[in-house]
Formats: sequence, structure tokens, C-alpha cells
Amino acid sequence: MSAVRAHEARRRRKNPLPGEVSLKDAAAEVVSPIVRPYGDTTGDGMVQVSFTLPLQHDKRAEGAAVRLAHAMGMEPALLVHAKPIGPNYTFFILYGPVNHLVDIREIELVEREFELLSSREVNQAIKKRLGRKLVVVGACIGTDAHTVGIDAILNIKGFAGEKGLEYYREINVHNLGAQVLIPDLVAAAREVRADAVLVSQVVTQKDAHIHNTTAMSAAFREAFPAGEVPHLIVGGPRFEEKAAASLGVDRIFGRGTTPGEVASYLVHALVQPTVPTSARRTTKSKE
Repeated sequence: MSAVRAHEARRRRKNPLPGEVSLKDAAAEVVSPIVRPYGDTTGDGMVQVSFTLPLQHDKRAEGAAVRLAHAMGMEPALLVHAKPIGPNYTFFILYGPVNHLVDIREIELVEREFELLSSREVNQAIKKRLGRKLVVVGACIGTDAHTVGIDAILNIKGFAGEKGLEYYREINVHNLGAQVLIPDLVAAAREVRADAVLVSQVVTQKDAHIHNTTAMSAAFREAFPAGEVPHLIVGGPRFEEKAAASLGVDRIFGRGTTPGEVASYLVHALVQPTVPTSARRTTKSKE
């Protein structure tokens, strides 16, 4: 970082001009809602970006990478790495400051609307209010063979120190595994009279997770009468949690979701006294 830029950052922290955003130290009691990226000093705006251009590695390609960084708002842009990946592609890493600011007060979040329950509380709620086991079917659909996500939620070994749904004695779990065809998922859900269907999507090339989810939702709504469609839940690292309605599902979980969160949500959505689940679907419990 240049001495001029470092001096400017220090000045803005200590003596901001009228109307200028103050750059607070990280340890300050009052933190500004306006933030910039942090690199060498607070508020210097330094970021690192990487991308691939469909160009053979030469000086012209490096110039194109710097030009692209400038167009992205990085000025000046320092090219710190360039490596050919094949005869006609080059991978770049660039480092530099951006002038963009973010007002964290404008960030819209999907807040958790349910209470986190222990496994004992989940089991008690299902047994008392539902009067039978809650039936869950899970799968990775389409060509997605990445079962890490769905297994983390369903398998008894669980994730992040929490046991998976198989651990809950009042939840009957059917894990169909990977690369499950949508018609097979619908048939399995109908056969076991599923209350909820959990689908994990990790592969996102060309929005495969979006297309698979909308196709899955449409298939269920076509196969089941209105009001009897299982609760549709999808999860994956690239989903927007606010997009549930547009994708035709009831809930989206993002990365870092734990089995306990899913179990608590199932109780909130399907087992609360206001939800006539027992009346809608009567199945003899498999004790």
C-alpha cells in the first residue's frame, strides 16, 4: 500500500471532512454502518479478484485482465498472478482498491422464524402433537452426485457436532442417495406417504440447481392433489434463501445449515398445533 493511501486512511479515521464517511477502528465502540473492504489498513478498500479469460497467455491478455479490473472499479489494479490453463485460456489474480461502499442497514436477511429445539424436544413435539412418526424423504436429484450435504442432514453421524435426522426416534428417514430421477423421487414420496421432501443441490453449472428445483416442484404439484403436496425443502451453497416462492418450494436452507435447524423447522412447519397434519395424512406409525 502506498504511503499516500495509508496517510489518507489514517486521516479519514481521525479527522473526516464534513459529509465524508468516517472510517472507525475495528476496536471502536461505535462501528459505522458504512463499510469498505479491508486489506492493509481499515477502510483502504483493497480487494483481490480472480478470473479466467479465453485468451492465450501473453502481454495482451494481461492488459485485458487489468482493463477488466478497471471496469469493475479497481483502480489501480495490480496483476499479481497469471498462468495459462490450456492453450487458449489464462487464469489471473489481481489486487487493488475499490471505491464502493456498503451500507449494512440496507442488507435484507432471511431471519429464522422458529425456535431451535433439542432432539428431545423435537421427539416430544412430534409424538405429542402428531401422534405418529414424521416421514422424511431426502435425495440429490438430476446428475448431482454430491451427497455430502444431504448426508450431513440425514445420516445419524450428522454435521457440526449435531446428530442427523436418523438419530431422532420420531422421524422416519428415507435417504435415496444421489442422481435420483424426479419421477422416482415423487414415487418414493407417495409410497412412504412423506410429510417432507429434502433435496440437496451442489452442482450449479448453468443454473442446474434452479432448473432441477423448479422441475421437481412442478412434478410434485402435478402428482399430488392440492393441499396434499409434501413439504418441499431444498438446500445448497448457491441458493438464495429468499427465492423459495419463485422456485415453488416451501423452504430453502443455505450453506452451514445443521441437522438441528432442519429438525426444528420441521416441527415449526408441520407439527405445530395449528397445522392439521394428522387430519391431512393418517399413517400408522412404524414403531
